[in-house]
Formats: sequence, C-alpha cells, structure tokens
Amino acid sequence: MRIGALALAAGVSVDTLRYYEKIGLLKGVKRLQSGQRSYGPNELATLQFIRRAQLMNFSLKEIAELLVLRRDSSHSQSRAQAIIHQKLAILDGQIEQLQLLRQELSAMVERCEGRDNADDCPIIDGFEQLK
Repeated sequence: MRIGALALAAGVSVDTLRYYEKIGLLKGVKRLQSGQRSYGPNELATLQFIRRAQLMNFSLKEIAELLVLRRDSSHSQSRAQAIIHQKLAILDGQIEQLQLLRQELSAMVERCEGRDNADDCPIIDGFEQLK
C-alpha cells in the first residue's frame, strides 16, 4: 500500500507517517525501485498501536519504548508494567489537581449566586486572589 492509502487507513496525515519513520517509530519501511514507500499490514498495525497509545496520553518517547517491547518479545512484561505504573501515577496527580481546581471554581460560582451587583463580582475577585 502506498503512503496516502496507509495514512487514510490509519487516520493520520502523510506528513505524520514521514515523521514517524524519521524518528524511528515506523521501522523497516520498504521502498519500491522507484523510491516510493510501500507499506503493509504490519505498518498499519504499528500505526494503530501508536494511535491507541496517544489516546491514552502517552508521549512519542514512551510509545517508542512500548514499541521496542512489542517488537522484542524477549523483554519481560515488568518493563511494560513499570511504564504503565508511571503513567498511572502522573494521571493520579493530574486528577487530584483537577479536583482541587473544580472545588475552587465551584466555590467561586456559589459565592456569586443570587448576587445582582455587577460592581462586586466574587468570580473576578476570586481570580484576583489566586496564588
């Protein structure tokens, strides 16, 4: 399959495919005698893997490491688990920060409800007081 067809099938741009090849996420891409890239089902599967990992908020660096583990079955699953545990710890921290932000925004709204005085807005005052 040519680059445009693969891009369409994978839901990425042609430039993205070229970039992934350049940084080593797509390895061993075959070229025709004309120099055009030729892709097969393995490359499509790799792109789908990359897209799923991106949806789970993994960076390209983390994805590259996961792809190494995917290509070389001699690696133990302990490294993959370690990567996932790191990601979970980051997500837990982000969730905690978002919950605190939500509480603060909710408190701003509650202080504002039932007030008609535009000169004294607890929401605006709340932003003035943020650390």
